[in-house]
Amino acid sequence: MDLRLRGKTRVPKKEKSVACSWHPDKGKGSHGVLKYGNKRTTLRNLKDELKTGTYYGMLKQLGLTNRDPN
Repeated sequence: MDLRLRGKTRVPKKEKSVACSWHPDKGKGSHGVLKYGNKRTTLRNLKDELKTGTYYGMLKQLGLTNRDPN
């Protein structure tokens, strides 16, 4: 099972059974918390596009890497 965040990120194959959950009630305003295993990050409004630096910062907080599909 792959976790796709903006269609570019995949969970490493060795971590197939990691729990992932979204908690919109844990943030303020349009923000919410994404939990991946025992790590978490804050997401802002899901309707807006993420800036590149924000995207990579969130991946780092979750312990994920960006793999270009090309």
